[in-house]
Amino acid sequence: MSEWQDQVPEDEAPGGPVVREVDQPVSSEGELERLIAVQVRQYRQSLGLTIGEMAARAGISKPMLSKIENARISCSLTTLARLAAALDVPVTALFRGADTGREAVFTAAGEGARIVQRGSRVGHDYRLLGALRGPHKRMEAHLVTLTEKSEVFPLFQHPGTELLYMLEGEMIYGHGDASYRMSPGDALQLDGEGAHGPRGLLKLPIRFLSVVAYGDVQT
Repeated sequence: MSEWQDQVPEDEAPGGPVVREVDQPVSSEGELERLIAVQVRQYRQSLGLTIGEMAARAGISKPMLSKIENARISCSLTTLARLAAALDVPVTALFRGADTGREAVFTAAGEGARIVQRGSRVGHDYRLLGALRGPHKRMEAHLVTLTEKSEVFPLFQHPGTELLYMLEGEMIYGHGDASYRMSPGDALQLDGEGAHGPRGLLKLPIRFLSVVAYGDVQT
């Protein structure tokens, strides 16, 4: 073995050189390191691998892997890629659970905001159940209740895709030139750009859930 090989630091063998890690105690803000530690340990154990076996597969040393699993070191991107490859998971799997600030909207029964639409005066009630908005998505959900028959029904057009799920009653729902007879348990997914709305109320009261998902163009 050459003199250079004798001096290769243990943390860079086997498997060739890797970017050196920062071997220092993780601060109180090291939540990401602790999360990676948990994920690596759980994936390794699910595969039935010892620390030595896992280290060999990832091309890092046992001491290095031990530090990672105990959140005592900040991994480089190179090491994260090696760990993911050894565990046969995408790199993103090692960060699972890091998105802790995601939005959620809870609406208690009967407390949804009432939305005034055409038809509200003739027994058509629209309750907003919640709306999620973000840089790449927007979603709105309504509980629609129809309690009185009317001769003229409002038509709707909007960007995105809408899902209707029938809860109670029976109606004819139109989308473009097509008509669909809907009963409890029936679902209809449609392109919101096409004119749509009830065409006939067959059995009252009618209740259905309307969920609209908008595309990335929405802000």
